[in-house]
Amino acid sequence: MDENKNKGDIDSSDFHIKPAGSYLDSLSDFADLLGTIEKAETAAKELLKETGGTIKDDAAKTKAEKVPEKPDLDKLLKQLDSLVGLEKIKANVKSLINLVKVRKLREENGLTVPPMSLHMVFMGNPGTGKTTVARILSELYCAIGVLTKGHLVEVDRSGLVAGFVGQTAIKTGDVIKSALGGILFIDEAYALASKDASNDFGHEAVETLLKSMEDHRDDFIVIVAGYEELMEGFISSNPGLESRFNRYFVFEDYSSTELYTIFDGMCSKNEYILNEEAKDFAKKHFETIYENRDENFGNARDVRNFFEDIVSVHSDRISAIEKPTRDDLMTFTRHDLEKASEM
Repeated sequence: MDENKNKGDIDSSDFHIKPAGSYLDSLSDFADLLGTIEKAETAAKELLKETGGTIKDDAAKTKAEKVPEKPDLDKLLKQLDSLVGLEKIKANVKSLINLVKVRKLREENGLTVPPMSLHMVFMGNPGTGKTTVARILSELYCAIGVLTKGHLVEVDRSGLVAGFVGQTAIKTGDVIKSALGGILFIDEAYALASKDASNDFGHEAVETLLKSMEDHRDDFIVIVAGYEELMEGFISSNPGLESRFNRYFVFEDYSSTELYTIFDGMCSKNEYILNEEAKDFAKKHFETIYENRDENFGNARDVRNFFEDIVSVHSDRISAIEKPTRDDLMTFTRHDLEKASEM
């Protein structure tokens, strides 16, 4: 380097420029190296095959690990039996499962299988277990091989209908796509059939739904749910709906005894207990709300709301105790229930 140059000056002589041909030679050598590596991998695979070894691709392994096991049929049937009440529904579900199982056996033995629609209408008031039964049913169908995934996708009108022409079909199609291999549960489905407006976008959702029920009939089930009278009107509003939905399950209101059993189950599950006075009050409370029920009666939803109100009242009471015992933290009193019933 020239000693007369300033420290920050740059001189081209400081750099050694390699001829272009040398770079080409380096690239050629690199390509040869890659070829050698590929040949070595191929040789290694052949050697492993000859000696009984295997090479597993990481992506294939990951894919295999993601394949879920089929649900246990007996476990699901016990779960169904554990539900409070719903005796007719339980019997209908078991009968339907038996029917489907025998159909599959006939198919496997080359026998004729009459056409059958598995799409269903669940009719009943809110809080009667419709969604819970639908979820169990989706897994039951997976367990016997009717559905490949057995998951439940729950929506209502807002999840299917868009606000502009043409967008509803796209929105509904996306929801259907997410439900393939399982059950699409449409709550308050009657809201899709508005009699007030012939150009309501709900009709577009229904037509899209009907087409998909035909196109994917081997691995897609739809359950529409809502109040009994309104659902009857919904199904009769479209000939396509009448032809595809021919199984009707009626979910009756829970009795006062069943409401108390549900409440007692919630307490046990959350590690709360009732003293004797609280038990007496609870039983009378549920008798009263059952006898005076109207169109706003929420069944198990009302029970859940009552339980949550009691927890709140109980917490306020316990917070005022300087050193509450374990029993204090667990026990609901009559006073707790009385105050909660007034909320």
